[in-house]
Amino acid sequence: MKNQWTEFFTGKVTVKLTGKGLERYVNSLIRNGIQIWDVKRKGPDIILFTIRLQDALELRKHSRNRECKITFVRKGGFPFLFKRLLKNSGFLIGGLLFLFLVMLLSNMVWGIEIKGAQPETEHQIRKELDKMGVKIGRAQFALDNVEAIQRKLTDRVGAITWVGVELHGTTYQLRVVEKNEPEEPEYYSPRHLVAKKEAIIVNYFIEKGQRLFEVNDRVVPGQLLVSGLYGREGQQEPVSSIGEVWGETLYKAYVELPLNTTFQVYNGKEKQKHYLRFGDFNLPVWGFGKAEFKDFETEATETPIKFLKWELPVSYVNKTIREREEVKRVYSREEALNNALDRAEKEIKKRIDEDAIIKGEKVLHQSIANGKVRLSILYTVVENIAIGQPIIQGDS
Repeated sequence: MKNQWTEFFTGKVTVKLTGKGLERYVNSLIRNGIQIWDVKRKGPDIILFTIRLQDALELRKHSRNRECKITFVRKGGFPFLFKRLLKNSGFLIGGLLFLFLVMLLSNMVWGIEIKGAQPETEHQIRKELDKMGVKIGRAQFALDNVEAIQRKLTDRVGAITWVGVELHGTTYQLRVVEKNEPEEPEYYSPRHLVAKKEAIIVNYFIEKGQRLFEVNDRVVPGQLLVSGLYGREGQQEPVSSIGEVWGETLYKAYVELPLNTTFQVYNGKEKQKHYLRFGDFNLPVWGFGKAEFKDFETEATETPIKFLKWELPVSYVNKTIREREEVKRVYSREEALNNALDRAEKEIKKRIDEDAIIKGEKVLHQSIANGKVRLSILYTVVENIAIGQPIIQGDS
């Protein structure tokens, strides 16, 4: 059985053979290595068969001194199709140009919808989108992906708490949650307020409950600060104590830093590479050659290519190769101590609440030995030390 795909690309010819001695002639062709298939007899003196295009010229040579006539009745395959396309190249170019334009327009931004934002916030979001290049008429593969756009908008627009970015076809859809939305009130079961750690009370604000302390009192963990029981003994009614009790607490931090630090930085040299990805195969489009970097980091962004509303199994890949170099920094004694203090403060801020305030610091011990600086620091922090404790039946 013939390989139809192979014959399509090499070309084939259907031959009409008329005259006498047709069978002997066909057998002679086969003995001389000419491939013949689809042999059909159309009459006593007529035979049709198909041969490869490359064997067509051999027929004349083998037909000498024979009483038969050769006629080519049909031509097929890629060589003849390509020849016809060249004759009608205008239609071909027009069709390819049309497909290219449709694909290009299908991968551009034609709409930006923002939902859930006030007019002022929406205006600010659109200004930031313009700075990022997200505007109508821009090619999608030249823009950041939706995760990067979402992250940048959240960082740059202070009026929003969260923004969701989705790309539907050629339209970016943004759903916004603003910070000025009213918070839902919290509901508590009947409870006391007790101290969560040892502290000296400096201030308070009690909204509900009976205060059992004074400013400058020293309290210990678990000590009752605000009672949730109202009324005379035996006739007390439980309520949910609500308030804040601010006290001075102590935190100790220990930091150890090397005087010599080695780290890697980008030196500004980079190379851009562009590909068309078909499954696992990458077809280079621009940025040929190998990046001559000793140490580098590669960042790749992949954007699917669409045709109208359908996503094709082809994507555009942009790779950025950035060169890195190792930098060694030697800190002076003063610089090392300042860096150690900064790191210690950052560690303390991770351990305390956001509304807590660092009131003071005291270096308990510092030393520099074996190429390292060591610090032991005591921090005085003002924070809310009151936490809720449920009222158990029988409390008084």
